[in-house]
Amino acid sequence: MPDVPMFVLYAWAKIRRIPARQLWTETYYLPFWQTWTDLFHSIPLASVGVGVGILCQSHTLALLSGSAVLHSLLDLPVHHDDAHRHFFPFHHYRFISPVSYWDPRHHGYIVALVEILLVLIATLYLFPIVESVFVQGLFIAVNVLYIGVYLLMFVRRRLPNLFCQAALNRD
Repeated sequence: MPDVPMFVLYAWAKIRRIPARQLWTETYYLPFWQTWTDLFHSIPLASVGVGVGILCQSHTLALLSGSAVLHSLLDLPVHHDDAHRHFFPFHHYRFISPVSYWDPRHHGYIVALVEILLVLIATLYLFPIVESVFVQGLFIAVNVLYIGVYLLMFVRRRLPNLFCQAALNRD
């Protein structure tokens, strides 16, 4: 749920044919999109959702809000240049972490690999417990997607260097 504004932004940018570089260096940082992203990453607001869900005996609201709190707590230490205001609207503080979940300049490959391994371990643990074939299929799809994207990004970054190194060694 906390990343919904980013998915909406991405879809909107695709429809408007905004280049990816402009999307993630300019458009994403516009106040409108930052406010929506920060609202969805707000730990206090999601905590209120948990409380309302419990008071109203809405397990769905409580679990959805609880997962948003957990997402934001796990998000907090892995954002460098793109840190969210996790206490918005009550505070505008952004924790600028020394690590990033995506940026290789801030250990992004290592953080991404740890995230993939945690997701893989969790789904391997949950797979035999879950009786739904559909959910088991989702587990498989998520793992294939995670591993595939990681390998694609790793190869895309390393492959040109491998070819250049091979050409240098040949000469």
